[in-house]
Amino acid sequence: MHSLGEQIKGFSKNNLRKQCTRVTTLSGKRIIETWKDSLVHVVDDPDQRDGAGCGYVQDLCMDLQVGAIKPWLLLGSQDIAQDLEIMRKSKVTHILNVAYGVEHSFPNEFTYKKISILDLPETDITSYFPECFDFIEQARIQDGVVLVHCNAGVSRAPAIVIGFLMYNERLNFARAFSIVKNARPATCPNPGFMEQLLKYQDCIKRQADVIHKKAD
Repeated sequence: MHSLGEQIKGFSKNNLRKQCTRVTTLSGKRIIETWKDSLVHVVDDPDQRDGAGCGYVQDLCMDLQVGAIKPWLLLGSQDIAQDLEIMRKSKVTHILNVAYGVEHSFPNEFTYKKISILDLPETDITSYFPECFDFIEQARIQDGVVLVHCNAGVSRAPAIVIGFLMYNERLNFARAFSIVKNARPATCPNPGFMEQLLKYQDCIKRQADVIHKKAD
């Protein structure tokens, strides 16, 4: 049986079927994101009927569940980032937006950082860790509260927060994942992110070993 990494490397993107996702912007405008030839194509939705011709399951429920990882570190979906009342109630001061195609809702109210990350197994999520971790740490140092969100708050944002706990508190993957999962049950990073987080655990351990050897 091949490992996930080998399967990803050997997989031809030409075998992928065309996928499309309908997105409703803050203004109520509907657009369609379509994957074709390894690129995302964005067009206006020509058909406003629910679910017409797009092969997706429309989610009409707002996901307003705030995952409190720490008093100053929150995790959620784009719905939370678009709800000013909830963010004020949660005392949010900083917002780390790792979604794709989601703009800042209240640029004059919060300190934002936007990093567009694709939720694909082959995306190198760890390459974004330094930039994300710096922003999270800045919020903490400034006695702020940072909300980390992606589109659904299921894969990308949780992966970033899990990685941050592993790095900042030297937790192993299992412990960091458990903390995030308990705070936000919807947490489910894609298989590629899970594999990268496990490898990141080994990387952190090697760094710790080097530090201990130098100290000795």
